[in-house]
Amino acid sequence: MTAGAGLLHIEAPPEQLVMSGGLFHGVQLWVNLPAKDKMMAPRYQDIRSGSVQLLTSPDGGALLRVIAGELDGHEGPGITHTPITMIHATLAPGAEVTLPWREDFNGLAYVLAGRGSVGTERRPVHLGQTAVFGAGSSLTVRADEKQDAHTPDLEVVLLGGRPIREPMAHYGPFVMNTREELQQAFEDFQKGRLGTIPAVHGMTEDGI
Repeated sequence: MTAGAGLLHIEAPPEQLVMSGGLFHGVQLWVNLPAKDKMMAPRYQDIRSGSVQLLTSPDGGALLRVIAGELDGHEGPGITHTPITMIHATLAPGAEVTLPWREDFNGLAYVLAGRGSVGTERRPVHLGQTAVFGAGSSLTVRADEKQDAHTPDLEVVLLGGRPIREPMAHYGPFVMNTREELQQAFEDFQKGRLGTIPAVHGMTEDGI
């Protein structure tokens, strides 16, 4: 989703998933737009599991889902205005993967489940932790040999992008470049100037 000039949205899991139960992850990631694009027209992109680029490590120990950006020539379906790469990786116990990474990108790993280590120094990470990588042309992630009984694999989101290095002002759900722009955003919200997106795939705005 590109918020741009502003739109209203509520993130919620599908009703059938709530009814059936089970474990699922919800991750909300905010990527700052460059100042020149802050007021662009909002848009929404629905990315289903069948459209992501699926890759495996040479030994088959890691499954990589390229959601946005590019990994070693393989492009994900996500369209972004700030150049980023986003990957959901699943590593079997003991598996290790080293991925090529753009040197002008920063890089981080967020652990959705399990435990493992990152970097050539094998810094330990576990559920809920974020690791920030230093400069370099690759990212290394390894799953511990032993995982918790309820978590068979290491699940991690790998993310990075080109820093835009612009001033940022934010409050609540609004992210702009100056305090004056924030005040304008609040006024737009209060006066009902923000658009909406459908609550269900394929539903019209009248069905919200």
